[in-house]
Amino acid sequence: MNLGVKGLGGVFLYAEDPKALSQWYSVHFGLDFMEWEPGTCYGLEFTYTDPDGTTAHTVFSFQKARAPLGAGRPECMVNWRVADLEAFCGRLEAAGVPVESREDCGYGRFAWIRDPEGHRVELYEPLQEPGS
Repeated sequence: MNLGVKGLGGVFLYAEDPKALSQWYSVHFGLDFMEWEPGTCYGLEFTYTDPDGTTAHTVFSFQKARAPLGAGRPECMVNWRVADLEAFCGRLEAAGVPVESREDCGYGRFAWIRDPEGHRVELYEPLQEPGS
């Protein structure tokens, strides 16, 4: 029995305005957020199958910060896997979302943006394996 980590259970980001931030991600990333707690928590769930065949879920949510976050708040970055980085970045730029930088490496392509509350967001297009 593997007693180690099996996967990511969830990502929970604190936000000054979780409703507005979830709406921004809905518009630009095509994610469907639900209001889990009125005005204070918006989230969604990704469902997938673990290697052992069991169904698993990863939660992603924005929660209302208990106090103002301020400029000195700790940095956090979420990596989102995308199918076509060039097209995805093109849509973001057309909508006025600047791409800070891009980088290609041996296993994929990356780009970085900031959401409206300043969270750094990493976009990742994995390289296709030969024959896939």
